[in-house]
Amino acid sequence: MGQYLLSTHAATGGAPQGAPTSPEQMQEFMARVIALEAEMDETGTFVFGGALAGIDAATVVQDRAGEALLTDGPYVEAKEHIAGFYIINAADLDEALAWGRKAAAATNHAIEVRPFHATGKVADHMPQAGA
Repeated sequence: MGQYLLSTHAATGGAPQGAPTSPEQMQEFMARVIALEAEMDETGTFVFGGALAGIDAATVVQDRAGEALLTDGPYVEAKEHIAGFYIINAADLDEALAWGRKAAAATNHAIEVRPFHATGKVADHMPQAGA
């Protein structure tokens, strides 16, 4: 069993196709996300996750010859950006992809699935796959 990152990608500069546009649609969206997270939790898949603030809140920090260079916005200009993520336990890539499909259906966002390896202090505090 391994851990996988399911990163949620949203469109930049406007609502993505299928995005909630009314309070009722937002309630339906949140109900799907809550159901997905409950299913992940019930099956022991869910490790942790979170939503990110919008790209207007992003600041990129780079080291330039010992000096910090701060830039507003995401690191790269793109039509999509990472909006949130889940770290999950999955037996293999096929199982992780199945959860990715469920997350895509719940959010109407593209979901990138990648193996995840906690490092440093995070690894010491992470629930281990299969534990």
